[in-house]
Amino acid sequence: MGSSRASTTMALLLLVLGAIVSVSQGQLQVGFYSSSCPGAESTVASAVRSASASDSTILPALLRLQFHDCFVRGCDASVLIKGGNNNAEVDNGKHQGLRGLDVIDSAKAQLESQCPGVVSCADIVVLAARDAVAFTGGPSFDVPTGRRDSKVSNLRDADVLPDVKDSAQVLRSKFAAAGLDHKDLVLLSAAHTVGTTACFFIQDRLYNTPLPGGGRGSDPSIPDAFLSELKSRCAPGDFNTRLALDRGSERVFDTSILRNIRNGYAVIASDAALYNDTATVDVVDSYSGLLSAVFGPYFRPDFADAMVKMGSIGVLTGSQGEVRKLCSKFN
Repeated sequence: MGSSRASTTMALLLLVLGAIVSVSQGQLQVGFYSSSCPGAESTVASAVRSASASDSTILPALLRLQFHDCFVRGCDASVLIKGGNNNAEVDNGKHQGLRGLDVIDSAKAQLESQCPGVVSCADIVVLAARDAVAFTGGPSFDVPTGRRDSKVSNLRDADVLPDVKDSAQVLRSKFAAAGLDHKDLVLLSAAHTVGTTACFFIQDRLYNTPLPGGGRGSDPSIPDAFLSELKSRCAPGDFNTRLALDRGSERVFDTSILRNIRNGYAVIASDAALYNDTATVDVVDSYSGLLSAVFGPYFRPDFADAMVKMGSIGVLTGSQGEVRKLCSKFN
């Protein structure tokens, strides 16, 4: 009787322990590769540093790459797949101008020689974005790893991506669908503190905005002097000229972008929209005020937290998905 009860207790204990192990294997954790591939994170950092030495603009591009991956099906490297019939996710027009895929490929090739089949492309994307933030003068922070790569990449899946023409309400809705709130929306939009945009993305704002009295023209919310400045840089039909997203501070990771948004100097419409919505205007003000650096809220740690949160969207872990040998194709 006692032996039977002990056996039952042991069986239950083993069942519980097994469940705990199963859960832990299915979760992200900081230092996931510390035993299986100790040089994983430093190898990615080295690849990012090497790429930025010859092209500093690749850093904000890598940050954008994580955003574009995570918002479509989750952080699963689906955006890296290159299809032969223009039907892969990356072929969607919303990914226009996406760069940095070659940096991910370079890091992956190095890691495959060190630890074959261990480090996922999805993790490399997130680590590269983290390093890009640090290399532009932003905060250094830990990101949990352990993601797996998806076996799916469809053109139309990327339709869910936020768009420069979206209102604040639409942006909040899209962020909410990804498990992010209005504070995350402001913080992650503030990644525009570094980098540039093409005139393609502001043509409608400058020349084709629906006007209250009818017809189309320039967005009436743009201050006159700033409008003249933008038009001098982006003539009608000019899609390729690039200009700073954070006017006057595009090379420094700081809160200047939020002050620009507050003062009417947002370059793209989706940034400007953040100051025309009751849910986001207070967040913009809270980080762009003079006393924020002293009394909080503190932008740098909050931005890091938002990046980690975004990096956890829809992840595949444990036995889900796969670890690709090449980031651009399924195994």
